[in-house]
Amino acid sequence: MKTVIRGKFGYCVILLTEECKRKSVSHLVNRRGVSTQGKHEAFIIQKRHYSNLRLGLTKPLLVNSSRTFINPSRSVAMIVARVLRGALKIRYLLLGGAVGGGMTLQKTYEQWKENLPDMKWLDEYIPDTEQWNALRTSLMDIKDKIVDNVEIDPRLKALGEAQYQNFRNWFDKRLNDAIEAAETTNWDSSSLINSIDSLSSIIEKLYAESPQQRMDHMQDELMQVQLKYQRELERLEKENKELRKQLLLRGNKAPAKKVKKSLIDMYSDVLDELCEYDSSYSTQDHLPRVVVVGDQSSGKTSVLEMIAQARIFPRGAGEMMTRAPVKVTLSEGPYHIAQFRDSAREFDLTKESDLAELRREVEIRMKNSVRDGKTVSNDVISMSVKGPGLQRMVLVDLPGIISTVTIDMAEDTRDSIKNMSQMYMSNPNAIILCIQDGSVDAERSNVTDLVSQMDPQGKRTIFVLTKVDLAEENLANPDRIKKILSGKLFPMKALGYFAVVTGRGRKDDSIQTIKNYEEQFFRSSKLFRDGMIHSGQVTTRNLSMAVSECFWKMVRETVEQQADAFKATRFNLETEWKNNFPRLRELDRDELFERARGEILDEIINLSQVSPKQWEELLMKKLWDKVSMHIFENIYLPAAQTGSTGTFNTTVDIKLKQWAEQQLPQKSVETGWESLQEEFRKFMERARKSKDHDDLFDNLKAAVVDDAMNRHSWEDKASEMLRVIQLNTLEDRSVYDKQQWDQAVKFLETSVKEKLQATEDMLRAMFGPSTKERWVYWQYLTPDQSKRCAVKSELEKILYSDYKHSPSLSYDEITTVRKNLQRSGVEIDNEFIRETWHPVYRRHFLKQSLARCYDCRKAFYLYHQGHESEVDCADVVLFWRLQQVLKVTSNALRQQVMNREARRLDKEIKEVLEDYSQDNEKKVRLLTGRRVILAEELKRVRQIQEKLEEFIQALNHEK
Repeated sequence: MKTVIRGKFGYCVILLTEECKRKSVSHLVNRRGVSTQGKHEAFIIQKRHYSNLRLGLTKPLLVNSSRTFINPSRSVAMIVARVLRGALKIRYLLLGGAVGGGMTLQKTYEQWKENLPDMKWLDEYIPDTEQWNALRTSLMDIKDKIVDNVEIDPRLKALGEAQYQNFRNWFDKRLNDAIEAAETTNWDSSSLINSIDSLSSIIEKLYAESPQQRMDHMQDELMQVQLKYQRELERLEKENKELRKQLLLRGNKAPAKKVKKSLIDMYSDVLDELCEYDSSYSTQDHLPRVVVVGDQSSGKTSVLEMIAQARIFPRGAGEMMTRAPVKVTLSEGPYHIAQFRDSAREFDLTKESDLAELRREVEIRMKNSVRDGKTVSNDVISMSVKGPGLQRMVLVDLPGIISTVTIDMAEDTRDSIKNMSQMYMSNPNAIILCIQDGSVDAERSNVTDLVSQMDPQGKRTIFVLTKVDLAEENLANPDRIKKILSGKLFPMKALGYFAVVTGRGRKDDSIQTIKNYEEQFFRSSKLFRDGMIHSGQVTTRNLSMAVSECFWKMVRETVEQQADAFKATRFNLETEWKNNFPRLRELDRDELFERARGEILDEIINLSQVSPKQWEELLMKKLWDKVSMHIFENIYLPAAQTGSTGTFNTTVDIKLKQWAEQQLPQKSVETGWESLQEEFRKFMERARKSKDHDDLFDNLKAAVVDDAMNRHSWEDKASEMLRVIQLNTLEDRSVYDKQQWDQAVKFLETSVKEKLQATEDMLRAMFGPSTKERWVYWQYLTPDQSKRCAVKSELEKILYSDYKHSPSLSYDEITTVRKNLQRSGVEIDNEFIRETWHPVYRRHFLKQSLARCYDCRKAFYLYHQGHESEVDCADVVLFWRLQQVLKVTSNALRQQVMNREARRLDKEIKEVLEDYSQDNEKKVRLLTGRRVILAEELKRVRQIQEKLEEFIQALNHEK
């Protein structure tokens, strides 16, 4: 027979002889008054599962007896001592496992206590007070006898005297609690024998195993308890998720209110603001975030996905997939969703279709961020992931560090990645999550040296060894992994070392499948069973909890310092503004752009103030300037130089019709568009010269107007409509009244004088200064000009002799001129004579035209009465027809401008302004200067400070 009693330092088992067993059973005492004979002892022990006993999670066994039976045999005492020593060893081993498992066992113990069954039904079987006091006295005597014979497990002593003393104090307290509980608890005598037999068999089985087997068994039990605790947490999280959903659904029935952001979302908003902040006062961003760095294909992204509990990143076979920093904000929520910062769409991470779309969107954003032939980009892709059970933190996934640049990469890719990683790690409050591939040789690592340079003391570094399953399979010396996880292999230092398994090499594995594989691997791993790694160093869940705890600790320590720094920066900026721009409001680029938009649109409205008469005069003048060259060179001069009135009219009719059908409509549209631009620019220039003008907007206004003008095109049907009007107008050859005749004569006179003046300027350039200018201003002729003057004298003789000479010289005339000049010692060729002849004859002909114009001033009545043969005024009629076409065209263009084109220009300017409002690069380029930069920076600093203060208030409230 075996009986378990509890002494000061543990449990002991007393082996009773068969005679004692019979005597004890036959003389058990119950509360119904049955008498007893001889010495006997009754032990009542609550039955417990041995696994709970080994883990230290059960209540102490309670023993009660009215009398004590002690075997005087020495062998029995030795057996008792051996059993007690073995039991104590089990306790000490369990304590070592409990220290490694952390708070897990303690929480499990508390849960177990709450789930104990109600034992009030045993009250009727509890012995009386006298019997219980006798048993208590007997227990104390046994404790005093065996305490000196107990050996301490050497492995427990290795923990150190301080830890051993703590454990002994704890054990003493447990013993005292057990005795106190025994005073108020009684047990049914019928369970005594069964309990003794069951516990005896368990102890015999335990001692039948070797020490190594017992250690393995304990490790397995510890892992099972930890996994059971994690599964319980997951169950509670699922229940919490359902409750949160119900609350949200119930809350949706209430009126819509502003959604209150979570603490981590508020912190993420601050980081987003700081990401775009660039200060001239060197107020740097020192807020904590978790920076994930590692060699390419080391498992960085997989670790982040396991922490986020979703496959949210694109994957590639060995190629670089992470090309830009990805900031992921993890927070707890009822639904497992992901969302980009600049998008309202939410991706349901429980649906594979949404996951695939999310991965495609991440890949597209990464490719779009890479510009100018670069392989990696510094543009941050910001996204948030919410879900039940997620640890709250902000992680930044960086491109993997590479050793070699391939052909399809930019030459500076390796340096760009290294500089990017150093920039993020240089933040003194950034937590560095250093990822090392466990399946490759440690000597091939690039990231550990880089991390040790940035954090030599390891005060903010957490080391993660990935692919431990492959490492255990491939490494011939598993002790190498132990060195890595104890910080004795790499020169870098770290706060903690973790080993994780983030997949089985299959792209389509779900997160739950990977978690199950990871738990199964570590449960059966030799690394864990041999004690090379502790239970707290394994699984991504433990890693996630450790990183989150470190992250929030760093946040609480540094966020107020960052807020104070921005408060000082704000004071400096406000002081500078008051000193330099005391009477101006602090307008940022967006506000300045809106102000400039209003001023530009006001100028468009001013176009309606231009009168129809002003439009027509402007259009007519501009149209004549555009077509006058063609009229003179291709129509008027060729027809007039024929010398025949009939030929002149015929030539003019043919050429005018061709011109009106092909060139004139298009030239008219160009004239209308240019006139509209010119008039609008006049209003813009007038506004620029006003007293209230702000030259800050000049570049922006000019760019908007130019862009709108380039986009604008005249209405298509306008050209066809003008063609019909112009052809009909040119068909009329009759001048009806004297006023129109006079206007035509004046138009002809003005036009000829302009061409004559232009010809005189050309001749002066060819022949040099006049005689008067040479004598008065001491100017001289060049050799070429001297020759041309000599040629001009000979050519003028020809024109004087033949007043109506044809436009070209004959061969004989050219020969005569050359020979005359040779006699004077001037050697020239025929081409030189022809070049000189054209401007000389042009001036001669224009003077003739001007003379005819003077003669036609008073010839209207002769023309009106049909005496056209007496006076040659065909050129006046031509210019009258041209004048009528110009008037009709100007009137039609004016109507188009005022009725349609001005409104179309207004619409196009609004479109350009809308495009510019969405283009920050153009606003930065066109709205610049210290005033703008200072206002922009001041606004940004205020926003950051307000967000920081709001976050600090919420953080303190959470504490």
